[in-house]
Amino acid sequence: MDLGLKGLRAVVTGGTKGIGLAIAETLASEGCAVALCSRNAAEAEATAARLAEKGVATYGAGVDVSDAAGLAAFTVAAAEKLGGLDIVIANVSALAIGNDEESWKKGFDTDLMGTVRLVNAALPWLEKSTAASIVAISSVSGREIDFAAGPYGTFKAALIHYTQGLAYQLAPKKIRANTVSPGNTYFKGGVWEMIENGNPTLYAEALALNPTGRMATPQEIANGVVFLASPAAGFVYGTNLVIDGALTRGVQF
Repeated sequence: MDLGLKGLRAVVTGGTKGIGLAIAETLASEGCAVALCSRNAAEAEATAARLAEKGVATYGAGVDVSDAAGLAAFTVAAAEKLGGLDIVIANVSALAIGNDEESWKKGFDTDLMGTVRLVNAALPWLEKSTAASIVAISSVSGREIDFAAGPYGTFKAALIHYTQGLAYQLAPKKIRANTVSPGNTYFKGGVWEMIENGNPTLYAEALALNPTGRMATPQEIANGVVFLASPAAGFVYGTNLVIDGALTRGVQF
């Protein structure tokens, strides 16, 4: 299937590791120009340079998405470097699971407002696009109560509500908005590798909850994200795609 991504222009936050990196790589492989950011500028620039070897325009920069001015400046620079924007993928999370006030603030500023501000900054270009698409990365923790039921789960649930509202509000402008809710996803340097090494009991309990007997790979999540972002999903508005290997049991209507 031709996803229709060749020649389009995408911005991916948190694009140097895990799910974000897999999304950026997949988009570039499909012929999409990609701008990506990370809090580590050197990693973002190196990743962009590597993706450029696929024959597409790229841009990488160091950005903390909780910094409103910095995120807006990055979005403007990305649009200028790529000649516009068609696709916006909000992927960054503070991974805040504590119940202290600082964790709630980090989750709000990074997960929720990092997405809202990214979308707002990108809208002038999305409104000019003929294939405009927004994908926010939520989580199965936004659907059910688990060990991350504090700020992380709360703001992931809020992202689904926010994005579905966008889908309705922006549909007349032909700007699509959807979310993807990954289940537990394992990759080197990721949170589940850290839990595996630091809290093997929790890791074993989490692994046992999945009837497939394993966790997702970043590429498996990226495949769903890239499809939703692409013109091939041109009539998909306001959906929440769960990719979790049957981990969750709640019914989506």
